[in-house]
Amino acid sequence: MPPQEQANLWMALRDRMKTDWHDMTWQEKKASYWIAFGPHGPRALDPPGETKGIILSVLGAFALAGAIFAVLRLFARPPPKTMNEQYQKMSNEYLKAQKTEPITGVSSEGYTGKGMVQSKPRRGGVPKDDDE
Repeated sequence: MPPQEQANLWMALRDRMKTDWHDMTWQEKKASYWIAFGPHGPRALDPPGETKGIILSVLGAFALAGAIFAVLRLFARPPPKTMNEQYQKMSNEYLKAQKTEPITGVSSEGYTGKGMVQSKPRRGGVPKDDDE
């Protein structure tokens, strides 16, 4: 229906709705209800394929984020020489020798924690000062 015809029909129904609803015909009541509560405006149905588009967009964003992460990891520097178990055990020994934190820390009596150790063992033995 052309927009001008729709506007004329809506205006006629609006004037008709101002009168007693018992005087309206069944068709006018149905049309008035549809105009007031039909699937248009904010109650409109989603267009076909919209959900699929949203899901694909979200998956594409995740894929892009994963690709950026992979590229950054590919060109990142290797972990520092201090990020291995042997170096961190040596740090524990140094802290004990210096009597650092003697009440609750590594150099306290009966300490059973890991101290500075947080990494996996290094392949290739104890690091040297000139290792990078």
